[in-house]
Amino acid sequence: MSTSDHSAAPASFSVSVADVDLEPEDLDPDQIVSGDPVVTGKVLWESPDGSQVRGIWQITPGVVTDTEANELFVVVSGRATVEVEGGETLEVGPGSACVLREGDKTTWTVHETLRKAYHISY
Repeated sequence: MSTSDHSAAPASFSVSVADVDLEPEDLDPDQIVSGDPVVTGKVLWESPDGSQVRGIWQITPGVVTDTEANELFVVVSGRATVEVEGGETLEVGPGSACVLREGDKTTWTVHETLRKAYHISY
């Protein structure tokens, strides 16, 4: 029998990733390589110490750069090419599960508006 204390844990829940209303997020203009991409998202859960975040994120077509956190995500819709500096070029689309390492420098070429569900660890 487990003696874990779940009183501080968030309630279990389920959402339709495709239907969650997203909120505008800032995108540093220095990250934009081309196009006019717009970023929206919704944090579904964050640990009390801020070391873990789970949510949904979306970006419209364009090319942007980023420095990644330790992240696992699954693409729900859309397509993108993610070039990891000094590493692989990842083609992601619906159903793709992707892991990015903290500190990876990436260039995202978003071909179709991309929506993903993610878990980030800091």
